[in-house]
Amino acid sequence: MKIFKKINPLQGYLSNIDINKTIGFVPTMGALHQGHLSLIKRSQLENDLTVVSIFVNPTQFDKKEDLITYPKTQQKDIDLLISIDCDIAFVPSTEDVYLEKVESQNFDFGGLEKVMEGSFRDGHFDGVGTVVKRLFEIVKPTNAYFGEKDFQQLQIIKKMVELEKIPVNIIGCEIYREDDGLAMSSRNTRLNKVQRKEAPLIYQTLLKAQDQFHDNDINDVKEMVKNTFKNNPILNLEYFEIADIDTLTPTSLKIKEKKYRGFIAVFADTIRLIDNVALN
Repeated sequence: MKIFKKINPLQGYLSNIDINKTIGFVPTMGALHQGHLSLIKRSQLENDLTVVSIFVNPTQFDKKEDLITYPKTQQKDIDLLISIDCDIAFVPSTEDVYLEKVESQNFDFGGLEKVMEGSFRDGHFDGVGTVVKRLFEIVKPTNAYFGEKDFQQLQIIKKMVELEKIPVNIIGCEIYREDDGLAMSSRNTRLNKVQRKEAPLIYQTLLKAQDQFHDNDINDVKEMVKNTFKNNPILNLEYFEIADIDTLTPTSLKIKEKKYRGFIAVFADTIRLIDNVALN
């Protein structure tokens, strides 16, 4: 595996790749787990060359303490990438990615950025859009892979690519879960034993919402989720929304031909966990 820390050597190497060969790209913030590896392995199956970036992006954190506490395990990440025969690891500095000024570009995502995660994390999606756009400009991938755990982020990246006319295929991949259903996340490593034991309730509740969605009103399903966490001493519900998958607009009415997902965010003390599931 080749490791690049600077943009020019990476671009020099990639520019010598046969023009007919495809480049798969998996952008990450490190603290790699099996969920990340599932994206990388898919890229390896579908492309001639796979690039994985490891970069903790400062502009997508609305709280400085989250940036400080975000797990950073660079050498372990590199070792993991070597173990699965990844082609290239790109590990840039903040200065390389942002050049002169560490700030976000302002995007108009057509309202996708204003709901759910966007309403709780000010400026988050501008930060995501800025760094992903910049990484796409550097790597120039054929295909880029993102997990559906961050489904709202996936839709926003698709919108950003459309707005900026970037020639890349965005491929969403199924959520990779622990054996007990908890969605794989770098944040899971911060859970203590009691929190980790309780955390599968998040997915169990989503499955219950999925089951109830067919025969019940949306407001009844939302009330069920709210009541599930109401007196839980370990997990604190931040939000549960049912939204149209195209607009991500939360809704209280079902329209027959539309597809919906249930989206949830839960706190275990200060550790924030998100998940989602298709409802129909």
